[in-house]
Amino acid sequence: MASNETRSSKSVVWMKEVKTVSLVAAPMVAATLLQYLGYFLSTLMVGHLDDQLSLSAASIATAFSLVTGFTLLVSPSSVSSFPLPFCFSVLPTLIGWRDCNMQAGMAGGLETLCGQAYGAGQHQKLATYTYSAVASMTLLCFPISILWLFFTNKLLILTGQDHSISNLARSYSICLIPGLFAYALLQPMIRFFQTQSLLLPVLFSSLAAICVHVPLCWVLVFRTRLGCIGAGLSTSVSTWANTILLGTYMVCSPKCAETMAEFRWKDVLVESWAFLRFAVPSAIMTCLEWWSFDVLILLSGLLPNPKLETSVLSICFSISYMHSTIPLGFAATISTRVSNELGAGNAKAAKLAMKVVMVLLATELVVIILPLLFLRHFLGYAFSSDKEIVDYVATMAPFLCLQCITDALQAVLSGVVRGSGKQKLGAFVNLGAYYLVGTPLAAILAFVAHLRGKGLLIGISTGAGLQASLFAVTIVLTNWEQQASKSRERIFRGGEPEGP
Repeated sequence: MASNETRSSKSVVWMKEVKTVSLVAAPMVAATLLQYLGYFLSTLMVGHLDDQLSLSAASIATAFSLVTGFTLLVSPSSVSSFPLPFCFSVLPTLIGWRDCNMQAGMAGGLETLCGQAYGAGQHQKLATYTYSAVASMTLLCFPISILWLFFTNKLLILTGQDHSISNLARSYSICLIPGLFAYALLQPMIRFFQTQSLLLPVLFSSLAAICVHVPLCWVLVFRTRLGCIGAGLSTSVSTWANTILLGTYMVCSPKCAETMAEFRWKDVLVESWAFLRFAVPSAIMTCLEWWSFDVLILLSGLLPNPKLETSVLSICFSISYMHSTIPLGFAATISTRVSNELGAGNAKAAKLAMKVVMVLLATELVVIILPLLFLRHFLGYAFSSDKEIVDYVATMAPFLCLQCITDALQAVLSGVVRGSGKQKLGAFVNLGAYYLVGTPLAAILAFVAHLRGKGLLIGISTGAGLQASLFAVTIVLTNWEQQASKSRERIFRGGEPEGP
């Protein structure tokens, strides 16, 4: 009888955690998808101008801004000067959605600080940490803006880009500068809400921003003489719309009353140092991972028949990025749950949350990966009518599925790393997994073993698999009771992030 009651009690606790995780993950997945759509639709509309110069310039400008700005605060390599299929030209935008990297990477430091502060009941520290993040990231926007304003075309020309494309890309990048500053406010605010499991405001503000973006982009691109420049302007406007809506809710909503605090420069300056100790390794951790995909795009352009290889690889990555909205939602959820429970001193609850998310992830992978395999002969038609491309996508599908699985695993485990404050370790793991193993292996398989695009996917999947394995070993070996004590000490007294 006692045994049955124990099992029943465990089942109730498990189902309660499943509900908690689902209520956080669902709106986070939807919000991530909406942010992706903003990047995607801009380039899609430019593509319908039937102007190769505009499409190439918009794609290259998006890639450049994501590598040097959004990736550095939030990509792939610049598009070659010869005409490429549309699906490759749109690739920088697809990567761009996911690569809101050094801004999103730096904001990842808040997942540790705000999450653990909220769990520890130090609610007003959330606002102070958020103010510190906004101040730090806004300052970083100024040198990036100077780079975009004066050096975009010069740097692109140095990489071998066409002069006319480079000059138009500079104009497009200048239109993204206002959005860069908006992003420096938006990303910390998203983490402010995320770490409280308050995701509906993020979802609705993202939805409202898309509702602004789509008609505005259409008008500016097709009904004015701005052309592709209109897409850049609409992106900045919609980002500001998202930021203003979320900021208004943050300041005015009674649900944020406990976590808001008066802005004091002294507190902001003091906590900025605490934020940067987590934000810098978090940004490095994120950028090291995603810059490796830029290297793959560069390598694909060196393969025989580069137009085919880059087109097919872009389709594979497009599918992978669309799928990754779900693992990224789980990653944000587990980061929040782990940081909250560690801050509250509940090591067992943190471990339970990890188990629940991994089970949900495994279920999601089965539901998504099997149809991808069965429909592999039709996948390519969603992107191209070229039979050669469609057939090549079908042969790449098993390796694409492998990449989706390893990428999903590393994404969720990276969320645990951020939630527990182990960003320094994460940066070292990513450096080794992608630059000592994944990328070199991809090059060897593609060029020496003559596996071409398959080799590139196998290499990057191996890197992601190694990354996930090392994170998993770290998580298993972690003393979570001790970790909870360290987290509470960090919040109440201040402390350094976890070392490697």
